Amino acid sequence: MKNKFVAYIESLQDRITSTLEKIDGEAVFQEDLWQREEGGGGRTRVIENGAVFEKGGVNISKVFGKLPKSLQENFQVDEANFFACGLSLVLHPKNPFVPTVHANWRYFEMYDADGNIVTQWFGGGQDLTPYYLFEEDAVHFHTTCKEACDKHDGSFYPKYKKQCDNYFWNAHRDEARGVGGLFFDYLKANEDFSMEDRYNFTTEIGDSFLHSYVPIVERRKDMKYNQTHKDWQEVRRGRYVEFNLVHDKGTLFGLKTNGRIESILMSLPPTVQWKYNHVPEAGTKEAALIDVLKSPKDWV
Repeated sequence: MKNKFVAYIESLQDRITSTLEKIDGEAVFQEDLWQREEGGGGRTRVIENGAVFEKGGVNISKVFGKLPKSLQENFQVDEANFFACGLSLVLHPKNPFVPTVHANWRYFEMYDADGNIVTQWFGGGQDLTPYYLFEEDAVHFHTTCKEACDKHDGSFYPKYKKQCDNYFWNAHRDEARGVGGLFFDYLKANEDFSMEDRYNFTTEIGDSFLHSYVPIVERRKDMKYNQTHKDWQEVRRGRYVEFNLVHDKGTLFGLKTNGRIESILMSLPPTVQWKYNHVPEAGTKEAALIDVLKSPKDWV
């Protein structure tokens, strides 16, 4: 299973980066191959200062070795070996009317002293973070997510949509990071679903990503904007940074497993503003976004 999923994310990375380069038309992804001292490594691809994408990364990694003590405590196990692989991406567009997007699809195994698998699971999801709300974009993104989920089980979309709303919540701000999407974790084999079923579902979601995001980019990337729009985008990017550094489990996992810091923090945008007690004026489009972020909405 691990070899199968590694091959999948390698192929998916190629598909996503080649598509995004065509959309941008100017910048290309720079590739960086890296090794982890304890075992494994990855292939980081970053795009910067493009016509469409101000900064973005589409990274894959596979790491293995002894489970760090901090994660032994987390998983409530004694000394053990593990294997983890995944694709993680974040795209920060230049135009404030194009939303930021994040996605991640991953697989994990843990072994006993004899090398037998004692647990394995899939996780992942994708979520949209607009700076200006266009309801048709949120509807399109969620509709694509729902259609992918419904091919496997009708209960998946409402369940994983709710988990996404709960996970990407900036509790210290009492607001959502964005308009959500899907979030699922610890998808193990059970009486209803085999690991093959879990693989098929996770790859279905991965395959749906470009369909969920590219049409939105194409609709918004050439819209005219001014400095006021850009300032607001950078203020909201600050909230994005706050979530990733304060709450995100993926960031924490990477740091605790001695992951490559440049790849872990590739998700951070290039320019950000923090303004003291910044509250948008009532009745503005900026205020309309905040209203939506205060309470998760059903988009489909």
